[in-house]
Amino acid sequence: MTNPTGPLEGIRILDLTRILAGPTCTQLLGDLGADIIKVEKPIDGDDTRGWGPPYLKDKDGNDTRESAYYMASNRNKRSITIDIAKPEGVQLVKDLLQHCDALCHNFKVGGLDKYGLGYDDIHAEFPDKVYLHISGFGRTGPYAKRAGYDMLAQGMGGVMSLTGPVDGDPHKVGVGISDVMCGMYATTALLAALRHRDKTGQGQLIDLALLDTSVAWLINEGVNYLTHGQENVRRANAHSNIVPYDVYPTADGYVILAIGNDGQFRKFCEFVGKPEMAAEERFLTNDMRVRNRDAITPLMRQITVTKTTSEWVEGLAPLGVPSAPVNTVPMAFEDPQINHRGMRIEMDHPISADGKCRLIGNPINYSETPVTYRRPPPMTGEHTDEILEELLGLDQAQRDKMKEDGIL
Repeated sequence: MTNPTGPLEGIRILDLTRILAGPTCTQLLGDLGADIIKVEKPIDGDDTRGWGPPYLKDKDGNDTRESAYYMASNRNKRSITIDIAKPEGVQLVKDLLQHCDALCHNFKVGGLDKYGLGYDDIHAEFPDKVYLHISGFGRTGPYAKRAGYDMLAQGMGGVMSLTGPVDGDPHKVGVGISDVMCGMYATTALLAALRHRDKTGQGQLIDLALLDTSVAWLINEGVNYLTHGQENVRRANAHSNIVPYDVYPTADGYVILAIGNDGQFRKFCEFVGKPEMAAEERFLTNDMRVRNRDAITPLMRQITVTKTTSEWVEGLAPLGVPSAPVNTVPMAFEDPQINHRGMRIEMDHPISADGKCRLIGNPINYSETPVTYRRPPPMTGEHTDEILEELLGLDQAQRDKMKEDGIL
């Protein structure tokens, strides 16, 4: 096993999260070198193990319990099974926490309190530990007790009202973006809390909600509303503050044009042999193009159908005018730039048909402490014996007794 080389080497996280938001956070921490101990319920494990197909195939071509969904956010972790409904299981969690820097979970508000694993109990016993709690709506407020899921957060947070066809139904983003972004905010929050702990010796509670983070990443659309007080308009693929910035038809498909300033617009007009278009008063500046969106959009669509997608991309790239094709997912993973940047990886897997599992790489590139891919997504309880022996010194007989008692 390769030793961690990332900047978080020496940090250990007790991870009681499941589904996507929490596991996204802890996988990122693991990629950066932290030791992640994933606590799962015996037998079934993380709920997402059954969220398929597709599943990883074994050497006989049969589906395993390792779903693609689960594997997407659980590498660089060690799995231990513990039944926290049993007092002995709760004590085991606390014993392990003594050797960790933080505890992370995404149980419903109050869900761990009944086991003595809520923040008040943990903080009283372990005042130096960081306690991260991710929930649908946060620990306070009128919705605190509700169960929260990604699609609910996308809908309630406003982003669905901005996504989809202008005259059609509101659409969610094609992936669980509220979960993923909450996991990203959680990572930043946890690292900052560890920094505070290192300076003061004091742990603290991190209260993160899917809904809050969904509102936070409304970014310019949210501040547009707060600034002008008018309801936002769904623009399909168009940008509310930049024109032309949209998906346009070509002779053989579609091209994305992201013309972000007046200089780029002039270069585009020269490339298509229409320099007078850039000099026209109603299109002279981005401000004027936004105000005259309805006039310029049909003109752009008439222009873009005269060339193929590749002709646009290859012709505009040397001019510094941003453009791109609309790739399918398979096309994205075949893209030479994406492959060059290491965004498609393979890891050894003990039960896979070809001994491998294929995952999405981490986008962070350090010059001195590179991301490492040390462990494939673990099977349920795969490291139970290893962790209990390494951290708590429990021998085989003790571990076997715990298994017989249903604690593990």
